[in-house]
Amino acid sequence: MPASLCLIIATFLWGSSFIALKYAIAIYDPALVIFLRMLTTVFLSLCLWRYVIRFEYRVGDWKYLIAMSLAEPCLYFLFEGHAMEYTSASQAGVIVSCLPIIIAVLAFFMLKEYISKSIIIGFTFCIGGSILLTVLSPNSEQAPNPLLGNFLELMAMVCAAFYTVCIKHLASRYSPLTLIALQGISGSLFFAPFLLFIDLPSENQHNITALLSILYLGSFVTLGGYGMYNYAISKVSVLTAAAYSNLIPIFTLILSAIILNEVLNLWQWLSIFVVFVGVMISQRHQELVVDIPSAESGEDISTDLTISDIISAETNSLNSVPDANASKG
Repeated sequence: MPASLCLIIATFLWGSSFIALKYAIAIYDPALVIFLRMLTTVFLSLCLWRYVIRFEYRVGDWKYLIAMSLAEPCLYFLFEGHAMEYTSASQAGVIVSCLPIIIAVLAFFMLKEYISKSIIIGFTFCIGGSILLTVLSPNSEQAPNPLLGNFLELMAMVCAAFYTVCIKHLASRYSPLTLIALQGISGSLFFAPFLLFIDLPSENQHNITALLSILYLGSFVTLGGYGMYNYAISKVSVLTAAAYSNLIPIFTLILSAIILNEVLNLWQWLSIFVVFVGVMISQRHQELVVDIPSAESGEDISTDLTISDIISAETNSLNSVPDANASKG
């Protein structure tokens, strides 16, 4: 399957996850929701065990595997689960617009990928727009405390960015299902102790819609969405994959309007516009088209490789870290 199609499907599934989370946490405690979600992922991974065991461990990978698991699902779902208690699904989707910028910054420090002035300017606009959205968002039934909720969602995005960088380092040696199974196991172990401190629902307190939402999160969103994303990121650069996350707030806004009947006011739309201006500015560094000589034919071929892709490929080659297919002439 083409990496671009995988990324589009993954972002749609992630955009829909905010809707499913709203339904689930309306009935159950966020810790219970995430635990059952991870448990669902573990069960499905066991059914696909022969694909899970496909990996090639390299000395030192344990640091990236632990960091990946701690960032997402553990801290990410902890932040996002509680964020959805205080903010609306549409506002949370807009905060996700900051993800590509945060990934670019982390990729610069951790993978030594090229970062331009447009990235820095875009990062400033996105953070400013997110703060503006938070300040101007009124309290409502869907967003009782947008200030706290949007901050928690932003922290979740930092965890997601760190997860992406770790995945880029591991994706060439570990199958997508291997990494997802590890996420499911670590998430289940991390959230299990939280069950001791919450009130578990009784038999007559269960809700079929909430339970189906949890099943959807554990199967389609975690297994399907992360599986396609992990596969795609092994084929393209980190910044290219991050650019597709701009689709998440669009899918979230559309689904929120259709399913949850959420409505944004004029000031919120203005804040969203500021965020998207920052995102568009940050993508300007990827617009350059260069000619690279073909190693086989000796002819020049036009490709959409960016400066960041080229520098990333050279740097990763020096560090013996497998990089994207974009490094192929």
